[in-house]
Amino acid sequence: MRKRDYYEVLGVSRDASPEEIKKAYRKLARKYHPDANKDDPRAAEKFKEIAEAAAVLGDPERRAQYDRYGHAGPEGRGFDFEDIFRQAGFGGFGGFGDIFEMFFGGGAPHGPRKGQDLRYDLKLDFREAAFGTEKEIRVPRTELCPQCDGSGAAPGTHPATCPMCRGRGQVSVTQQTPFGRFIQTRPCERCRGEGRIIQTPCSECRGAGRVRRMRLLTVKIPAGVSDDFRLRLVGEGEAGYRGAPPGDLYVYIYVTPDEFFEREGNNVLCELPISFVQAALGDEVDVPTLDGKTTIRIPEGTQTGTIFRLRGRGIPYLNGGGRGDQLVQVRVVTPTRLNEKQKELLREFGRQASSKLYAEEKGFFKKIKDAFMG
Repeated sequence: MRKRDYYEVLGVSRDASPEEIKKAYRKLARKYHPDANKDDPRAAEKFKEIAEAAAVLGDPERRAQYDRYGHAGPEGRGFDFEDIFRQAGFGGFGGFGDIFEMFFGGGAPHGPRKGQDLRYDLKLDFREAAFGTEKEIRVPRTELCPQCDGSGAAPGTHPATCPMCRGRGQVSVTQQTPFGRFIQTRPCERCRGEGRIIQTPCSECRGAGRVRRMRLLTVKIPAGVSDDFRLRLVGEGEAGYRGAPPGDLYVYIYVTPDEFFEREGNNVLCELPISFVQAALGDEVDVPTLDGKTTIRIPEGTQTGTIFRLRGRGIPYLNGGGRGDQLVQVRVVTPTRLNEKQKELLREFGRQASSKLYAEEKGFFKKIKDAFMG
């Protein structure tokens, strides 16, 4: 496979200044560093190619040799990249983490950090979501150890300052590279970035300063919540590190479907079956609502699919300001099991109404004919 030109690898011209080469390398190192591309198996090779180009072009003598002889180097020997990298102060190739720290800054990984947020999925029935409720939930989480108050040291003792980093939790290492002098900050190996050493660990948490607990919490659910609504309980997440605040608990709401009601925004929809007689002659019928039963008037001649609106009987608005409506759609039910007397009565009704029905039928077909014939 043909080895790419070093200038092409860094994306700079052949007359690029040392500062331009350094800038190009930093930009590409951030983009292709293996620690930042753990899911890309090609990132390591790409980063190695970039570092190799920078190590050669960043050194005036090696750059002059490359400009004259190309990848072969003087006398056809080529460039020993491993040796170049060691001489550059990186301690041999493979120090991805060190280079990454050098460009992005170090810092103690165990310094003050806010605790992690937690998630809890809570199921509610339709009416609980509509009108709000209170629920008790059990949440497993990490808390500060009550015996040592999070210090990790046994009662009556105190953590000692780390003698290596003097309590800072990090140490600095100076490196000389082709691009100049770099100061790299790393977590202290002696205290693992804590800045302190626990000589007598707490028996409860074994020096961790944190324990696992099951916590019972009361959650107030406001009226009008819907699926995927999220409640935030500040400070009810995992304990923080080294004095940092705890994380938060997010409660996600899931509403189970109702057998009669459907929700559409803040309106409630339902279907009400009525008989042919009720539809033809009219009637007063009971309708279930979220607040209990109520009565609506069915006018005579009501057709199936007709919708009646009950104002203010829907879902409350989350921020107050009233409620939606309930929409009642009637469905005329055709009887399936009739005795002989009922059938005869219907036949008689059909004979008496046939002329009127025929006239309406003729009018209907005439409208269709006019629509097509123009």
